[in-house]
Amino acid sequence: MKNSVIMRFKQRRALDPQPRQRMRWLQTFSLLLQSALAEPRQIEITHQRILLPKLPSEFQGFRIAQLSDIHHSPYFSESEIVAAVRRANELQPDLFVLTGDYISHSRDYIPGCARALAELRAPHGVFAVLGNHDHWTDGKAMWAALAEQGISVLTNENFKLNLAESHIRLLGVDDIMVGQDDLRLALLGTSVEETRILLCHNPRIIREAARAGIDLVLSGHTHGGQINWRLLTGRKDSKLNRWLRRPSRRLTRGHTELGATQLYVNRGLGTVIAPLRYGCPPEITLLELVKA
Repeated sequence: MKNSVIMRFKQRRALDPQPRQRMRWLQTFSLLLQSALAEPRQIEITHQRILLPKLPSEFQGFRIAQLSDIHHSPYFSESEIVAAVRRANELQPDLFVLTGDYISHSRDYIPGCARALAELRAPHGVFAVLGNHDHWTDGKAMWAALAEQGISVLTNENFKLNLAESHIRLLGVDDIMVGQDDLRLALLGTSVEETRILLCHNPRIIREAARAGIDLVLSGHTHGGQINWRLLTGRKDSKLNRWLRRPSRRLTRGHTELGATQLYVNRGLGTVIAPLRYGCPPEITLLELVKA
């Protein structure tokens, strides 16, 4: 009798779909975790054409390479920054721009990050702005380390970039989250007739930039979201995905426009909180300026 009861229990368990479902979920989760751990090392080169009506003909085809959110930390080593810099140099841009958050948590990472970024090479130089993590750690030291390596850090100011008989303006503002930004100061000496490109770590500047008639804003800060939840949920109609489609979420990554002002949000190279990405690989952006 006892043996027959045990046998029936085993038969019912063998027919029970729950253990098999749990196993499938565990296998799926394991694959997702492996992907999320591997993706932070899979840097993607994004090519983006930017149409600018006021662009001088001498700047037709001018190429700007953007790196952002490096977050040098235990999650992103100096050797990994060097490898990213090597890939960026292979693109042979005319200009490099860096849009903030070079370190995380500790000022001990400042020298190594600046040392690695010093290897960036472009005919028109390397320009940078600071981000919130830089200020939260040691903004003054980060600024000084970059400047010491020949990187021009724009702090609420602008630079006239000359090419033959023409020029464009490169503006840079300090970080919004720490209340150090001053776009009006950065605009001094510029004109709406000029092509003006603004570097700002946080894409929230877009509304103020649009009111000022800025042509293009280059930002980072968001890491593209790091995790693409739409791919994970697989449901376009879920509450989470509807929340992700709110207008403010359009500032998360990639190219968008507000009136005549364009914005590109770089997904960044590093990560914070956890070294995970899914459906949102790290990015180096190569922007090509084209007269509309």
